[in-house]
Amino acid sequence: QVQLVEAGGGLVQAGGSLRLSCAASGLSFRRDAMGWFRQAPGKEREFVAAVTWSGHNTHYANAVKGRFTLSRDNAQHPVYLQMNGLTPPDTAVYSCALSPSYGASPVPGWYDSWGPGTPVPLSS
Repeated sequence: QVQLVEAGGGLVQAGGSLRLSCAASGLSFRRDAMGWFRQAPGKEREFVAAVTWSGHNTHYANAVKGRFTLSRDNAQHPVYLQMNGLTPPDTAVYSCALSPSYGASPVPGWYDSWGPGTPVPLSS
C-alpha cells in the first residue's frame, strides 16, 4: 500500500520561505508523476505544481510560478517543494499525491494516492 508523508510545514512570516518534502513508501509498481496541491479554509483544492517521476518535466500553477520550485535527486528520494516569497494567499494545507500515469498533470483526478497534508499558515 502506497503511503505518502509530507513534512516541512509550519508558521512562516509573509515574505518568508519554507521547504516541503514528500516521501513515498510501499511503491510496489511504477509511478509516473507527483503533484502538490493545497486547500485553504473554505476553498476548493488547488493545483500547485507537479513533476514527472524522472524529474525531467515540471508544471507550475500561475499563482506560484517563479516563487515555488520542485526538485528531487532521484526516484528513491523525496520530492521537495521550495516555497519562496510566501504571501497570505499561500496559506493552506499542502498535500502531495502520486499518479500511475505519465504527465505532470494539474488535475486532482490524475492522482490516486494522497498524503494527509501539512499546514502552512502565514503570520502577518
